Amino acid sequence: MKLPRRLFLHLTAAIAVLPAANRIATAQIYPTRQVHLIVGFPPGFAPDIVARLIAQALSERLGQQIVVDNRPGAASNIATELVVKANPDGYSLFLSSGANAINETLYENLNFDFIRDLVPVASIVRSPLLLVVNPSVPAGTVAEFIAYAKANPRKINMASGGIGTTPHLAGELFQIMTGVDLVHVPYRINSMPDLLAGQVQLTFSPVPTVMGYVRAGKLRALAVTSATRLEVLPDVPTVAASVPGYEAATWWGISAPKNTPAGIVNTLNKEVNASLADSKLAERLVDLGATPMPMTPAEFGKFIADEAEKWAKVIRAANIKPE
Repeated sequence: MKLPRRLFLHLTAAIAVLPAANRIATAQIYPTRQVHLIVGFPPGFAPDIVARLIAQALSERLGQQIVVDNRPGAASNIATELVVKANPDGYSLFLSSGANAINETLYENLNFDFIRDLVPVASIVRSPLLLVVNPSVPAGTVAEFIAYAKANPRKINMASGGIGTTPHLAGELFQIMTGVDLVHVPYRINSMPDLLAGQVQLTFSPVPTVMGYVRAGKLRALAVTSATRLEVLPDVPTVAASVPGYEAATWWGISAPKNTPAGIVNTLNKEVNASLADSKLAERLVDLGATPMPMTPAEFGKFIADEAEKWAKVIRAANIKPE
């Protein structure tokens, strides 16, 4: 049967808009089932702690369970690639972090481009690091530590979670700005037992990871790497008080596969920001040494680009190569 031309054109136009209409409808009712939040680090570490806190808050607000799925390895590149290849339907999300901004420069042959292949959804928190030392180190301040390190070049071991991690680069930036010469000891597993035993002497660590040890007196916090002191550790000075201009922090947010519908991105952004405005969650994050950092998707995208540029300069200056 031959259709009248006008009816044919109407049907063609209707079919053409169906995919867009479906995407809009999906975004309006999202989520209808369990959502996976992929984390590129092991359970118990700072990224995992933040992921579980925001997942619980989002589960309550969205009415669907947000499941934290730990996929550690390769400085979170394994988890990143997993999400890059996932369906852009909002059911596979990624806990993005400062590590991803670093990896943009550190790794030259990745199968993905973090900034190009993932959509910034929502920033969660920014967390400075703590410069902590084993109590055997004869220094109670940053100035005393710098003097001690200069008197003992290449005799002080600095632990990190691996080459190119935020703690490693924070340490490299510290060395560049102070002129001290430390021995970097990268760990594929937890460095804390060796730090507590004094086999390595210091580390730059996310606050949630070492807060308990500092409060128990098992580690000594010399300084925080933020521009201002932490509310939760008001007696700990900043590195910048002794090394003007120094600042380093890690951060966490949520990203999604490229082409995730804007409606889903906006829904998640709205609910993450609302969660961060809740006093109970905000207080919990602050108690961990993190600062809630709500942003729009566009603001978060610019923040990521700025972080990638900052750490690219450190990587090149220190000639850091991946393992």
